[in-house]
Amino acid sequence: MPQPATGPTEANTFPALCAHTHLFPGARCRLQGLSDPHAFTAAPWSIGVDLRFSDDAAAAAELRTGGPDGPVLAVPPYTTGAGTRIGERAWFVREFTWVDGEVELRIGGHA
Repeated sequence: MPQPATGPTEANTFPALCAHTHLFPGARCRLQGLSDPHAFTAAPWSIGVDLRFSDDAAAAAELRTGGPDGPVLAVPPYTTGAGTRIGERAWFVREFTWVDGEVELRIGGHA
């Protein structure tokens, strides 16, 4: 599927606020700063994602699109605010929803 014109011209990495200290099926994160969140929701393209968790831990993830099984959020190892080490994981993104000018990702199962 072709990418909207806004995709390649904007920054390649975007912040995303997550409501929990880690990801799990059903978890949600809000992507911020996309110039056209409607277009991204309809046809997401691959981008870098700076995840910020509820305990202020961070991870530089990658949203990969175009794979045969759908979009995947690849998250490198990181440490939670409480010191728990979370290993590298890849998650299917179950849903992209436009909410208040941002794109909300709903996490599916492990990829």
